[in-house]
Amino acid sequence: MGINLSNFLTSKSKNKRMIEFQDLDHLDGVSISTVSANLYQNPRDDLVMFYFRDGANYASVYTQSKIVSENIKWNLDKKIKKKVFSLIVNTRNANCFTGKQGFKSLEKVAEKVAEKLTEKQKEDETKPKKITPKEIIFGCTGTIGEIFPEEKIIQKIPDLIQKIKYTQNKYIWMKAALGIITTDTQPKMAMEECEIGNSKIKVFGIAKGSGMIQPNMATTLGYIFTDAELSNNILKKLLKKNIATTFNAISCDSDTSTNDMVTIFSTGKIKHTKINNINDKKLKNFEEALNKVLLNLVKRIVSDGEGASKFITINVLNCKKETDAKKIAFSIANSPLVKTAIAGEDPNWGRVVMAIGKAGVGFKIDNLSIKFGKIVIVQKGKLNINYNEHETADYMKNDNIDLHIDLSNGSKNFTVYTMDLTKSYIEINADYRT
Repeated sequence: MGINLSNFLTSKSKNKRMIEFQDLDHLDGVSISTVSANLYQNPRDDLVMFYFRDGANYASVYTQSKIVSENIKWNLDKKIKKKVFSLIVNTRNANCFTGKQGFKSLEKVAEKVAEKLTEKQKEDETKPKKITPKEIIFGCTGTIGEIFPEEKIIQKIPDLIQKIKYTQNKYIWMKAALGIITTDTQPKMAMEECEIGNSKIKVFGIAKGSGMIQPNMATTLGYIFTDAELSNNILKKLLKKNIATTFNAISCDSDTSTNDMVTIFSTGKIKHTKINNINDKKLKNFEEALNKVLLNLVKRIVSDGEGASKFITINVLNCKKETDAKKIAFSIANSPLVKTAIAGEDPNWGRVVMAIGKAGVGFKIDNLSIKFGKIVIVQKGKLNINYNEHETADYMKNDNIDLHIDLSNGSKNFTVYTMDLTKSYIEINADYRT
């Protein structure tokens, strides 16, 4: 599974549903390193380090699955510091259902990373800091239930630290984004620039995800980096608020991973007006930029969903409650019948009606309207007398399909992003471990 970096940098994505890659450049306070720990049969970068020389404030949201990976247990340990110095991400192995061995392995890896980073601090800094294992956090992704490859990873820690790049460019960010993927066919990267007061701020993000995607507090692995100076508390509130309509508004296959994790890191390298409250008006520009980065990343995840040929946006409008709109949107998004109809470019709007009905939300059918794109199919609970099946069939040939469901019984809306269900999805997952 070798990855050719130049293929991604010198050509446009073969996937028409994805926008071109943004060129992430330097963000002060973050250093990056990638190596191959030979976790795959074919050599590729599978171990990624993000190093914060002066530490970073951070906040995370995690899966709400009742079975979680050992790295999430590690990250949630109350002994983990409020400021961290490194995030280590490995692919190929989820470190889930590995019990004490998996957790102890992370402890050993953290000890080795802390030891080597402390040595590097002594080499590079006039005032070096002794880094502790509890100032290291982890991201793991891959197969569940396999013994965690502790020795392979520990052997590569010195090499990983030796290759740290203090100044980043698009190649380094691309290597990091490629280093964390599994079944993905494309890396996911996004960036925005904004202001807090009169200070210019950067917000960078990378993510991975292609299958086992439906959120429950978070989904996939997503990492956001900013040079703003924001407290853990502010970061936590911002992340939870903006996850709702981004990472918590997508589904590829209705399955929630044991390893879901989205984390934001603040290096504090740009000095700006101090922010003490999430409602501070000076934070508005930053929050908008953060939301754009999160939304960009999740759209890339859905576009690159396993076997996807269509990017589907489901807008549910004018409901009594947002939770009602969300239930209907996900009922449609997760319906195999709806997804296969769209894959087959069949305008089978009856399957959408079915999915609306099974969502368990009360409404008057006489108020229901359904549109595919701009084509009105159902109006006031009845088939539009001007409905044209051939026109709708032509619309279904598009790469991007928009469904609009209007209940006309309130003012609350919700949008979900999903993909179709193709034969390729079955093939990918049937062959996942072979």
